[in-house]
Amino acid sequence: MAQTPQTLSNLKDLRAAVEPPAAPREAPEKPKRDALGRVYATGKRKNAIARVWLKLGKGKVTVNGRDQEVYFARPVLRMVINQPFVVTNRVGQFDVVCTATGGGLSGQAGALRHGISKALDLYEPGLRKALKIHGFLTRDSRVVERKKYGRAKARRSFQFSKR
Repeated sequence: MAQTPQTLSNLKDLRAAVEPPAAPREAPEKPKRDALGRVYATGKRKNAIARVWLKLGKGKVTVNGRDQEVYFARPVLRMVINQPFVVTNRVGQFDVVCTATGGGLSGQAGALRHGISKALDLYEPGLRKALKIHGFLTRDSRVVERKKYGRAKARRSFQFSKR
C-alpha cells in the first residue's frame, strides 16, 4: 500500500469535492402585520397565558382592560414586561393590548414578556437576534410539580415520628 504525498492544494481540492455547495442566503423574513398594522402573539409561563396585540403608538400597555401600573402594582413586574423594549431600544414606540389568564401575577408578567418578544419579532424580524440572545423568545417550561400519593406534597414526605 503506497501512500501518495499530499500537498495543501490537493487537500483543498479534496475538501471542495467532499463538501456540498454553500446554501444560498435566505431573504430576511417579512413582517406579519394585519390590515390595521398590528401583530398578534401568544406568550406563556407557568400556567399563565398572555394574548398580545402590538402596534405603533406611545408606549401604553393595557392588561385586561386596565393600565399596567394598576394591574401590575409591583415595579419588578413592570420592569419584566418592559425588558424586550429596553433590549431592542424601542421604549415608548409601541402600544400593547393584552389579555392575561391563569397563574399568578408573576407568571402573567413572564407570559406577557414572552408574548411581547414574539410580537416584536413578528413586527420587525431584524430584532430577533437581540431578543434571542437575552432568552426572551424561549418559553420557560418550568411548571409546578404534581403531588404524589403517599407524600404530603410533591416531594415532602409525611412526618415520621413526633419524638
